[in-house]
Amino acid sequence: MRILITGSNGMLGSDLVEVLSDNYEVIPTTSKTLDITNKELVLEKISEHKPDVIINSAAYTDVDGCESNKELAYNINGKACENLAICSANIGSTLIHISTDYVFDGKNSVPYTENDNTNPINVYGKSKLIGEEFIKNTIDSYFIFRTSWLYGVNGDNFVKTMIELSKNNSEISVVNDQRGSPTFTHDLAIVISKIVQSDKYGIYNLTNSDNCTWFDFAKDIFELSSIDMKVNPVKTDEFPRPAKRPKYSVLSGEKLVKNGFKPLRPYKKGLKDYLSF
Repeated sequence: MRILITGSNGMLGSDLVEVLSDNYEVIPTTSKTLDITNKELVLEKISEHKPDVIINSAAYTDVDGCESNKELAYNINGKACENLAICSANIGSTLIHISTDYVFDGKNSVPYTENDNTNPINVYGKSKLIGEEFIKNTIDSYFIFRTSWLYGVNGDNFVKTMIELSKNNSEISVVNDQRGSPTFTHDLAIVISKIVQSDKYGIYNLTNSDNCTWFDFAKDIFELSSIDMKVNPVKTDEFPRPAKRPKYSVLSGEKLVKNGFKPLRPYKKGLKDYLSF
């Protein structure tokens, strides 16, 4: 099986390359080797390699940046998905797309299922939802994996930021009114590798199990790293940012289990392994 991966040098993409290369022929691409917003180039590349599966892990993930670069966000997170879906359908390959918990507004008090109504409250979420819709309307053999709060060995993330802050601070403040499920990209890549040959297409929530607030997560990071740090809980309003964040974006993993796949392990176990790298 040949698998083409977009965004292969990103945080998730690099883990996908590592995990999938053990059993499949992997074709890694980056923004420099494949501009997914250019339909002609996408068609040329896909026609050349004829992959059985295309995994789109490329995205414009700067949530605040999306607010001031709307056209770029909609092109990369939205329109590019249509390009990939059209070209994927042309050669009969399966398209796997990585989406986000930010397609929801955060007003729930129980985990979101794949069938819950979407209502993004920022440009990033809106652009990602448009990408989902392009795929659903263009191709039948697709997987859309909604995930959240990603961190991994490659690339900047919340865990690295907390550890870096601990070097010059004995006390920090972290928001305690946003709840979600931190997800280790290596764990995510492993689950995707198990699903890649399945034909149980559709939208799936893929996050590590259990959930917490950013405040809780920060405390977990310092505790597991044996770092003495005082963490103060604060409200989101005390740290105004260009893009609104959903207050609650926990995703239910029931559909994954019902379709015969194993759920991702609890986030604390993933975090412990990440910190041991």
